Amino acid sequence: MVIDYLLDSVGITATDLTQIVGGLDKTNLWVSISLVILLTVISKYRNILDGPGIATAIILGTIVGVLGHWTWLVILLSFLAAGSAATKWRWEEKSAKGFAESEDGHRKWSNVVANGGIPGVIAIFAFMNESWDSLLPVYGSAIAVAAADTFASEFGCVDPRVRMITTMNKCEPGLNGGWSPNGQVAAFIGAFIIAILTWALGWLLQGGSTTGVMTFIGVVTIVGWIGCQIDSLLGATLENRGLIGKGQVNALSIAAGALIAWQWFAALGWPF
Repeated sequence: MVIDYLLDSVGITATDLTQIVGGLDKTNLWVSISLVILLTVISKYRNILDGPGIATAIILGTIVGVLGHWTWLVILLSFLAAGSAATKWRWEEKSAKGFAESEDGHRKWSNVVANGGIPGVIAIFAFMNESWDSLLPVYGSAIAVAAADTFASEFGCVDPRVRMITTMNKCEPGLNGGWSPNGQVAAFIGAFIIAILTWALGWLLQGGSTTGVMTFIGVVTIVGWIGCQIDSLLGATLENRGLIGKGQVNALSIAAGALIAWQWFAALGWPF
C-alpha cells in the first residue's frame, strides 16, 4: 500500500477527510517545507527556541508536516507559539521565584522532543497506513495534552492555592504534582484551543461537514485535560522520587492521552 502510494504523485482534492492526501503529495510537501522554514526564522527572531531546539524542531516539524499533513504542522506551531507566550507571561515574577526553565524564556531541544515526539510518531503511523483521517483526533489530543500541561504549569505556578494531587494537602507552588485552581482552568483552556484548531484545520478546512463538531471538540478537550492530570500524577509519584525526568513525564502523559483518544474515538465510530 505504501509503495503504491509513493509511486503515485497525483494529488487528490479533498471533499471529506477520508480523501485527504498527506505525506508526499506535492502540495503537502511544498506547504510543509515552507512552514518549517517559517518556523526556523520566527523561532530565531522571537527567541522561542535555542540553537539545538531549532534544529530539533526542524526535524520534528518536517516529520509532522511531510509524513502527516501540513495542517498538523500548523497545529503544532500554534501550540509552540501559545506555549512560548505562556512561558513569557509574568516572566520576571516566575524567574525570581525559581519557576523558569531557562534564563530568557526560550525552550530547549528536550522540550521539543518531550512535547513533539509522540505527535511525530503518530504522523509516521498515519503515513505508513495512509490513515490521516482516523488519526487526526489522536494527533490533536496529543497536542492538547501538551498544551494543557504547559498552560497549567505556566499560569498555575503563580497561584498560591496549590495542593498535591495525590494527597490534596497544601504544597509549595511549582512543586511537581501540585495543582491549583488557576492551573486547572488554564489546562482546560489550552486543551480547548487545540481542539478547536484541530477541528477547524484538520477537518473543516479540508471540506469536512460540521457533523459531530461538539463531540469532537469536547472529547479532544477532555482528553487533553485528563492527560494533564496524568502528568501531575507521574510528577508526584515518579519525578519527585528521581525515577524519571520532566521530559519523560511529559512524553508519557502525552502518549497516555493519545491512547485514550484512539480508543475513545474508535468507540465513537470516527470519522463521523
